[in-house]
Amino acid sequence: MPGVVRTPDGRISVKGEVENQGLLLVDSAEMVDPVTGAFSIQIPVDAVESLSVYKTTPLADYGRFSGGLTTIDTKAPSGRFRYELNDFLPTPRIKSGHIVGIADDEPRLYLTGPLVSDRLNFSESLEYELNKQPVRGLAFPDNEIKTQGFNSFTSFQYLRSTRQVVSVNLDAFPRRKQFANIDSLVPKPAASDYGQRGLSAGVIDRYLFDSGAILTSRFQFMEFDSNGHGQGPEPMLVTPEGWGGNFFNAYGRDGNQQDLGETYQLPKKDWLGGHELRVGAEAVRRSYSGTSLSHPVLIERQDGTLAERIDFSGPGNLGATDTEVAFFAEDHWTPRANLALDYGLRFSGQSVGQPAALAPRLGVVYAPGSSGHTILRGDVGVFYDRVPLLAGDFTGNPQRIVTYFDAAGVALGPPIVFQNAYIKVAENGQQIVPSHNRLDSTPHNVTWSLEGEHEFTPAAVLRVSYLSSRTYQEFILNPLQQPGTPPTLLLSNTGISRYNEFQTTLRLRPAERADISISYVHSQDRGDLNTLAALLVPFASPVIVPNAFGALPSDVPNRVITWSNLRLPRDWTLSPVFDVHTGFRYSALDVYQNYVGAPDSLHLPAFASLDLKVTKDLRVTFLPWVRSHKIRFGFTVFNLTNHSNPRDVFNNVASPLFANFAGFQHRFYDASVDIVY
Repeated sequence: MPGVVRTPDGRISVKGEVENQGLLLVDSAEMVDPVTGAFSIQIPVDAVESLSVYKTTPLADYGRFSGGLTTIDTKAPSGRFRYELNDFLPTPRIKSGHIVGIADDEPRLYLTGPLVSDRLNFSESLEYELNKQPVRGLAFPDNEIKTQGFNSFTSFQYLRSTRQVVSVNLDAFPRRKQFANIDSLVPKPAASDYGQRGLSAGVIDRYLFDSGAILTSRFQFMEFDSNGHGQGPEPMLVTPEGWGGNFFNAYGRDGNQQDLGETYQLPKKDWLGGHELRVGAEAVRRSYSGTSLSHPVLIERQDGTLAERIDFSGPGNLGATDTEVAFFAEDHWTPRANLALDYGLRFSGQSVGQPAALAPRLGVVYAPGSSGHTILRGDVGVFYDRVPLLAGDFTGNPQRIVTYFDAAGVALGPPIVFQNAYIKVAENGQQIVPSHNRLDSTPHNVTWSLEGEHEFTPAAVLRVSYLSSRTYQEFILNPLQQPGTPPTLLLSNTGISRYNEFQTTLRLRPAERADISISYVHSQDRGDLNTLAALLVPFASPVIVPNAFGALPSDVPNRVITWSNLRLPRDWTLSPVFDVHTGFRYSALDVYQNYVGAPDSLHLPAFASLDLKVTKDLRVTFLPWVRSHKIRFGFTVFNLTNHSNPRDVFNNVASPLFANFAGFQHRFYDASVDIVY
């Protein structure tokens, strides 16, 4: 999608903010890791009715994010029995013309139908995942990230009356990823594994009053446990040419979240136009307990001598709790047929963050003239994020003890013990040290956007937009050594980021069965680099250097992306996607991993990839159990032109390989067979 960027390490960025600062809602319920905010809970694709990504919204009922908003609506259970079976054949792993095992196996089953006729319906979407993702730059068989898990999403819909519908969703999502962070410079022994297990259960009750008002009540409970650990107890090595030894940190987190919400939509009112007023309240409680244990990190010079040693001290017993209460009111006002306004106000308070915050929103849609071929839109709003629980208990982390050595292996001084501490910088400039688990600060964002859309013909629509986003009071880490004060690893609320984006998209429909979109995005993404998400999620950083403000890793100044869906005769479909953009940024580092020059001032080569998916549907009438279904054969080619697209670089100036690229993403293929309704 234009303006949505996935960096080489797998992080998703919307309007310049990583996914941890965004929000994923599934049927209006929050479905993210309650500790980190990561989009770790996968919903089976067969259960999805629609997915939308918003960079901003004028609606005040949406809160708890400063980045992008992603909403998923799942399919309502059907009153008729039907099923789909997708991707049920495993993909073989082929090396040198021979089959050497399975590359991936991701079968999916979707069932739906009535349990009680005209009263109770159900649906079940089940998927199993076995994926051995090859990582270019490492030799087979030591070049694979192995992911294994399953996801079960079950829905029940109870039609209590013509006025009331009750929906229940159950989601289970265990998953394990081995060697999750390997790349060309990180071999398997130095990588970390990741595991998760969890269960989510939610109830939504919708009631229609005689007046036309609608009351929606929602309750969601989630249990989410995660862990990460290295491959052994050996010290971790950080060298100019990559990592060695065993990854240094192991953690376990047992988290949970409860979410209760009420929304009341009043009947439509007429006063200087039509009004659709909504009011509501929400209460969310998050908590977790966990541990963080680390063994030594050794930083070596190019000749193998020890330059720095990092030890860790302290039990690392962690835990934090946050309760947020919010109220909102919003109105959709249409004073004229060609003019509509959305405006509202959201009030929220967090026990671990800012106790009281106001977030106003405003959106305008105007269609000048009488033809309706031109539409102008504008939005402005304030968005308060949820406080990351990893900030609430930061001072409980093990302390870092740093020792420096000369080339002969002699310590240059006594070990330096960095004490963990937190400060809040208030508006009057005073520094307040809150008690444990009480930060009194919440990251917040101010975004405004302007957009124009013009329909030249029904087959050609042009959209042009500009967006400005500013985020304040982000939590950042900074190691400080100042005269007269003890060395400190300082967590503060002083981080900021800014993102500007110009986007133009042309949508063409040259024929009824052809849909083509072409988009160009020019953007600039700047901010503090030492955010909690960058240094602690999904795995802790072995070395923490002084914070800097500069271009963020997701900064892609120029991007052109085209995608289309071409439905051909005889049930053939072609779906090409072409993506070309400025190469991702990287920093030059010295032996101690400090920045050399401006951070993220260097670029990988430009990225270009042409991906093509071809599907063919066949009716199989001689098999009774698939007579009402189609068998769909699919074949996908990724990076059809075989453009090099390196994802890694030797970025240490002490290495003779400095500025050489690695991890080239060559052409690869995928095939599938589905039974669809």
